[in-house]
Amino acid sequence: MKRWIPWTVAALAIALVAGGALRAVKARKAQAVQASQPAAETVIALLPADVLRVGTIDMTQTLPISGTLRAVESAVVKAKVAGELHGLTVREGDAVKAGQVIARIESVEYESRVRQAQEQADSAAAQAEVMQRNYDNNKALVDQGFISRTALDTSLSNLNAARATHRAALAGVEVARKALIDTVVRSPIDGHVAARLVQPGERVAVDAKLVEVVDLRRIELEAAISAADSVAVRVGQRASLQVESSSAPGAAAKAEKNERQVDATVARINPSAQAGSRSVLVYLTLDRAEGFRQGLFAQGNLVLGRGKEMAVPLSAVRVDKPEPYVQLVLDGKVRHRTVTTGWRGQVDGQTYVTVSGLEEGASVLAGSVGPMRDGTAVRLASANAAASPATPRTAP
Repeated sequence: MKRWIPWTVAALAIALVAGGALRAVKARKAQAVQASQPAAETVIALLPADVLRVGTIDMTQTLPISGTLRAVESAVVKAKVAGELHGLTVREGDAVKAGQVIARIESVEYESRVRQAQEQADSAAAQAEVMQRNYDNNKALVDQGFISRTALDTSLSNLNAARATHRAALAGVEVARKALIDTVVRSPIDGHVAARLVQPGERVAVDAKLVEVVDLRRIELEAAISAADSVAVRVGQRASLQVESSSAPGAAAKAEKNERQVDATVARINPSAQAGSRSVLVYLTLDRAEGFRQGLFAQGNLVLGRGKEMAVPLSAVRVDKPEPYVQLVLDGKVRHRTVTTGWRGQVDGQTYVTVSGLEEGASVLAGSVGPMRDGTAVRLASANAAASPATPRTAP
């Protein structure tokens, strides 16, 4: 074998290794040069509607409320005496008047009790007359000196006892007559029958529920609110409500919606909180009752106050950090600014919230933009575009 062959192979291997090392060195230098050069900054284009301008507006502080409608006047008619029920002809939906007879309870037994009590009263009256004559005779004998004063006192005691027995018997007659009168069941109020709880022929007990009558001429909303919110609620405050209804197509749906919208006034506030939930019941009287029924669900907003406040749309305030913040646009970059939120209100159908920690005229990203990293470069899509106002009306 020739000697130059191994040397040639070794030389080629050394040349390959040296070439690879040289290429690696050049690649590292190229990466270092590329890293030292500033990267091209990404700029996000924003539409004019994406940027809102903070301003002071006329705010209406509202409190969302919901609850069930109920008649202001309602009554559950109960049986005052026990017996077999007759003559119950009214049914759900029937109109009744105050004092109208709606049912009767079998009265034979109670008529007999009246007669029995009357006979006992007559017997007591006769006994009292005997005691009266006896007393008169003894008094005459005492005056003539035939009997002692002690005998007269005994006669007087017997007379007083007989009179007391007579009075007790008369009271028993009144009780029996009252029970006889109670066999006739009457409606205590004007209204409509909401429920019939028994059927004719049933034997009912004392205080058994017979029918429920409601007066739909006055309807109120019973709403439960938290104890914290109840502090700001006052009698006389106004509310706008929407009462539930079945949906109808087209123009009929719009007309029905208008009919289901009604204003109300706070009439009463329960002084006690509900056990368990600790909520407070508030009662609002509806301005009109036509077309509404007891038991319907209603919801709306209670107006607590009005004033000029610095506010932004609630959707522009982000809560994905420990403290709420907004995304400001400062010098072409997004900056996160922590804010303190206050009460909420409705402005042209949109929910706004009062904020502190912002300067008037500051540019804030709308909630529709979504979250952006602090420091992100942004620009308006149009050079001549201006930021949209954060509120429909800016204070002068």
